[in-house]
Amino acid sequence: MNTLIKYLTGLGLGAALTLTAGTAMADGGCGTFTNADGVEEHLACSTAPIDFTNKGSLQNGAKMFMNYCAGCHSAKYVRHSQIAKDLEIPPELVEKYLMVTTDQIGDHINAEIDPDVQAAWFGAAPPDLSLETRLRGDDWVYTYLLSFYEDPNRPWGANNLVLHNVAMPHVLHNLQEDLSKEEFESEVGDLVNYMAWMAEPVRHDRQVIGFFVIIFLLVLLIPVYLLNKEFWKDVK
Repeated sequence: MNTLIKYLTGLGLGAALTLTAGTAMADGGCGTFTNADGVEEHLACSTAPIDFTNKGSLQNGAKMFMNYCAGCHSAKYVRHSQIAKDLEIPPELVEKYLMVTTDQIGDHINAEIDPDVQAAWFGAAPPDLSLETRLRGDDWVYTYLLSFYEDPNRPWGANNLVLHNVAMPHVLHNLQEDLSKEEFESEVGDLVNYMAWMAEPVRHDRQVIGFFVIIFLLVLLIPVYLLNKEFWKDVK
């Protein structure tokens, strides 16, 4: 996918792309686009590196979110104090480095800019990102952030393969320029990992508990089956 983006950008054909936008499809795809030859192609989603046990990734993702996202986007269901507790970051470090929109650690993450002003700039107010990965899917968000390409016909000079004519600027452009492809994908992966945590902080615990519940039910099935067989053995 990245090779395709660079190829089209290099040929100056980015503006020729059209995309059917929407949420990730049932088969895991991220939509379709028409290439420079007028052929419709399927855009497969890249797999987001989600791992809630990787505290380093989540901590870096929190830093990425506050540096690149929180200026325009809110996360109104997440408190800074929860970030400190769940991501194992000392509260004093959260207050010093991550609280860019408030001076109270118990506050939610709210955008610095008035939504009406943002709507005037971008045509629509940026959405709250608290539950974005649950709405769109982890892989969709990850692919979307990796799919910006240069388009001089757009107001902010960039477009997106996943969401054509998106109003959002390519806020990670400078970071992408400074890093290698692998390093940039890693940084975006940490950001999406953090966004997935924001959307459902108990997700890892739910999956672990769910696994053992299924094991318990499978084991319980054996005595239940034998008991049922014993009860009905004399019934003709």
